[in-house]
Amino acid sequence: MSNSILFSLSALLALVPAALLPWRGGGVERDWPYWILLAVAVVGPSGWALALLSAEWTTNLSTALWVSIAASLVLFAGVALLSATAWRLGTLLLPYLVVLGAIATIWQHAPGRPLSGAAPAAWLDGHILVSVATYAVLTLAAVAALAVFIQERALKLKQPGRLTAMLPAIAESEALQVRLLIAGEVVLALGLATGVALQYFKTGRFLVLDHKTLLSVLAFVLIGALLWAHARTGLRGRRAARLALLAYLLLTLAYPGVKFVTDVLMGR
Repeated sequence: MSNSILFSLSALLALVPAALLPWRGGGVERDWPYWILLAVAVVGPSGWALALLSAEWTTNLSTALWVSIAASLVLFAGVALLSATAWRLGTLLLPYLVVLGAIATIWQHAPGRPLSGAAPAAWLDGHILVSVATYAVLTLAAVAALAVFIQERALKLKQPGRLTAMLPAIAESEALQVRLLIAGEVVLALGLATGVALQYFKTGRFLVLDHKTLLSVLAFVLIGALLWAHARTGLRGRRAARLALLAYLLLTLAYPGVKFVTDVLMGR
């Protein structure tokens, strides 16, 4: 077994205890076991992501997923420190990141290639950082939207359960969802702007409507429409949650989705 697989498995296993913690007997609290296991969950994937990037950024699926996982965990840890209730979203976030980590481990050796082009290194690095930050912010926004959806469905069916007891209340999840969507829209706009600049450096054209660009623009428009509807008409609840999840799906198809098609299905 290669060292890369061992390191990837180690990063994946670092996520598991924090993902299982909410299901322990007696529920979950923001106590010292929670923080210790969350710290392990942050350090494992973050250390592996930094190791992958220590030489050069490659375009393969596994690297993109581990960097996204690490960024999402770092952001979540910061939000959990600042919010009295957002830490409860880990009940949904951590299992999802375990799944992403498993996918990254399985396709560890999918082909990739170093990034290159005519763009200055600073522009390229800035675009990558903005793209990763965008995906991390909107990952948390999507998790908050999913929490709203689950809580409202349980309320409508009058069937609260163990999962709903571990999640934030509807109003708290909605407020967090809106704040994260606003932040995500701003960072996504910056990402689109830096992407346009990179495209100009590479081809001399400001806009090329490939799959990644088109899906990113659609996600930007959808988030903007959702925020406008929320401010003007008070759109909220499951309808707003569905739109937020749809925007996240579009961005997922634009970022790791395109890499999965090119690296795994097409092998190039």
